[in-house]
Amino acid sequence: MSDSISKLPADDVVRLELLLSQNQLPTQDCKALADHFYGLYQEQQLVAAGGLEPAGRFALLRSVVVQNASRSQGLGALMTEFLLQQAARQGYEALYLLTESAERYFLKFGFTRVTRDQVPEEIAETQQFSTLCPTSAVCMALNLESAGV
Repeated sequence: MSDSISKLPADDVVRLELLLSQNQLPTQDCKALADHFYGLYQEQQLVAAGGLEPAGRFALLRSVVVQNASRSQGLGALMTEFLLQQAARQGYEALYLLTESAERYFLKFGFTRVTRDQVPEEIAETQQFSTLCPTSAVCMALNLESAGV
């Protein structure tokens, strides 16, 4: 299987938005954050995506998603590991995320559940955190330095 993860080209934002909307994930700020998304391509087709939204010394792990037809092939894990490595290379201290359905999944990567009042101000001020995700979403964090990423 030849999987290729790369920066999402600007002209692929529409495909990203379609993939996200098909999986009930927010799309409202994709265009503004397109430079921070990555795509996993198989045979020129976007099959998985995810992003790192910068927030000062931290980043918000965004929208790790795999198209339905490509699930159960380890592509989500491949994308998640790639994003963790990118975050470490870019010098972020910690990653945060919000999820309504994947808490158990992200526990496997070392994320732990935190309360919303435990997140740094930079994360709390992101559009994803402040308006796009419901308050019922679980907040999780991963300290990149202590995790050895």
